[in-house]
Amino acid sequence: MARTDALLQLHRALVGRRTELRKRLGMELDILSAGKGMQRAGDAADAAFDSSGEELSSQLAELEAKELVQVERAIRRLKNGSYGTCEGCQTKIPMARLSALPYSTLCIKCQREFERDGSVGDYTGEADYGRMADHGNMDEREVRLADLEIDLSR
Repeated sequence: MARTDALLQLHRALVGRRTELRKRLGMELDILSAGKGMQRAGDAADAAFDSSGEELSSQLAELEAKELVQVERAIRRLKNGSYGTCEGCQTKIPMARLSALPYSTLCIKCQREFERDGSVGDYTGEADYGRMADHGNMDEREVRLADLEIDLSR
């Protein structure tokens, strides 16, 4: 029963992290889109400073988007019952590892092998982006920046 309680706590932590990432990513994308349409005043040093700030914001947004994908994948795995099982060797991932890295999909042994070789058995670490949608066929749906502010009460 202790593992079940820990999994419930991890689920709450993952949902909280997902909410935080969605908000931060939305703000960063707003900042980046606002910066593209602005006229810049100043000299070359000012332009270089602005450009480096935009580059850092872009890189941060990219990292947060990748983390968001991992968090959402972990939440789906929790819902379908496969959370906490190593995708490499199919053993249970220790709770200490899941507590430290809640969206971990590999045990430490398989993670080390993955980092060394780039794969573990059939696991290549590639996300299946075709299955990432919450709503049926994404081709029929227009995606807007405002879509990142999703109703989180579900």
